[in-house]
Amino acid sequence: MPIIKVRPHETICPNGAEFEAQQGMSICDNLLQHHIDIEHACEKVAACTTCHVIVRKGYQSLNEIGDQEEDLLDMAWGLTAQSRLSCQAIVADEDLEIEMPKYTKNHASEGSH
Repeated sequence: MPIIKVRPHETICPNGAEFEAQQGMSICDNLLQHHIDIEHACEKVAACTTCHVIVRKGYQSLNEIGDQEEDLLDMAWGLTAQSRLSCQAIVADEDLEIEMPKYTKNHASEGSH
């Protein structure tokens, strides 16, 4: 099984994390399943950028990025060439290392951010 390594994030995952990921499931769902409460304001339908992650290792193993995701990412804070919406990035068979940007563009955040 592939491993997802999460780099430390000040509020979401202060100590970082590492866990076995479920193939065929999105990065977002894998994170949530392991109690890493990444924002997903649009309920994972690719209508916002709150679940934006930067895939530092294993990017090429993910499913191809779609036009809608690409358009939304243009609005994400801290966009890089390795950025993905975690709700749309499906885990394959390679290990991943991800980083969550310091900020999100969530105008209706319901968490304690």
